[in-house]
Amino acid sequence: MRSCRATCLLIPGRRAILGAGLALAPWLRNAVAATDPAALPPQPGDRFAYLTGEKQGQIIRAGDLPLGGPQVQAMPIEPKSGVVRDGSRLNLLVLARFDPAALDADTRARAGGGVVAYSGVCTHQGCPVNMWASDKGALYCSCHGSMYDPKDGAEVIGGPAPRPLPSLALAIDDDIPFVAGGFSGRVGPEQH
Repeated sequence: MRSCRATCLLIPGRRAILGAGLALAPWLRNAVAATDPAALPPQPGDRFAYLTGEKQGQIIRAGDLPLGGPQVQAMPIEPKSGVVRDGSRLNLLVLARFDPAALDADTRARAGGGVVAYSGVCTHQGCPVNMWASDKGALYCSCHGSMYDPKDGAEVIGGPAPRPLPSLALAIDDDIPFVAGGFSGRVGPEQH
């Protein structure tokens, strides 16, 4: 049997190759996300499209949102190209409409005509915030029961979530809410 002592040092083993590939995966994902318009986070000027239901893919109008909730799930959409930014699960959003007088001052400042937008990704374990607790007027995560107050910056009012849902700054033009600024904090669950 021939010794590969000299040449084996130059040829990486299977584990080394797999390890290098896994190490590059986050970098590669970030590089793809940076060039893929569908994977970009919400950008100033983006509108919102319904995620599900009979209006799926249509632009959300403020007047179509029920006053006082419940929320609708949405994805940002680039207005000129029509690209829906659904390339990242972190782009899931929830929109709801309230009387502006019912919103606390900070929430009202980030809202557009009483319409609020929050990340739809629970800060506990990243499940979608897809339900409405009508008795509390709260956004509700069906995975572990976290509840958020949409009139008070999506502060946690129940369940295991460690922090509020980040809000997205909005403005409104001709009854169409659009992104006016970035998220108020990091989207998604705590990183381990």
